[in-house]
Amino acid sequence: MDTPILGLLATLLIVFIGLFIAEPVLLGICRIFGLYAIVQERTCRVYVLFGKVAGVLDEPGLHFLPAKLGISAFFINILGSCYVLDLRLDQEYQRSQPVNSEEGAPMGIGIWYEMWISDPVGFLFKNTDPRGSLRANVSNSTVRCLSNMPLAEMLQTRHNMSQTVRAEVTGKSTEWGYQLGSVYIRKVHFRDAGMIHQIEEKVVNRLRQVTSAIKQTGANQVSVITSSAEREAAIEFAKAAAIRPATLGQAFQEISKEPGVADVLFDVLETQRMLASNARILLLPGGPHARMLANLMAAESGGLRAALPAKPGAPPTSASAPA
Repeated sequence: MDTPILGLLATLLIVFIGLFIAEPVLLGICRIFGLYAIVQERTCRVYVLFGKVAGVLDEPGLHFLPAKLGISAFFINILGSCYVLDLRLDQEYQRSQPVNSEEGAPMGIGIWYEMWISDPVGFLFKNTDPRGSLRANVSNSTVRCLSNMPLAEMLQTRHNMSQTVRAEVTGKSTEWGYQLGSVYIRKVHFRDAGMIHQIEEKVVNRLRQVTSAIKQTGANQVSVITSSAEREAAIEFAKAAAIRPATLGQAFQEISKEPGVADVLFDVLETQRMLASNARILLLPGGPHARMLANLMAAESGGLRAALPAKPGAPPTSASAPA
């Protein structure tokens, strides 16, 4: 019973050693002697032997090197070198590139661009710093191509400026193995703080002028409407004032046909005028001595305006004296 168990344990030990120890060692030896190579997604392998490019692998997957490189694959990892390049899309943003407009205004331009490696061999051997050279080329092309442009065009035609810079840089970057992608002018701004302050003041003053013009236009319209309304009202009041005497005359003519009604109406009107005045009203009793009493009151107060009854024995009469 012990022998089968020992045999099983020995088998498991051999499998463990083969899977976790021997397999990585064997694959490492195969890679060292160039039997195969694994290329990751969006990467590239450039093999160089004795100063010459032996092969380029830019397709992702498992590659059998002797079929790609020939007999040199067995010792290229020992005597040669392998460069692994990143082919993914990259981008960069350059801030406030100094340019001057046609009017002499100091402007700053922020430019954003994409790039990727299109020729691995040219990228490695035609330029020692392709990324830095591309950055300098974009900056120089921006300053050279976009200087002395009219200020209005510089602020409005960003797409055309982007196309101009891209056409200028693409040819040289292709020689270095770097392909320039999209180029976009993201920001155009003033670099002089004093000029920015002056522009802000002009904008504020212009807004104030526009606001004042709007207010004045509204006030003028209100004045026109008000004057029109007042003119129409004055016309109507004038018409009413013109027909008032005729209307009152006709009314008094009708009232005068009835003497009793006319007397009562005039008494009421006289009483209303007396009540509407600022005079002090004194009530005097009627009788034969009413006039003498009124004269005494007038002499005492210095003047008296009174309405006395015309007949003796009339009811008490109201009199007015100055306050």
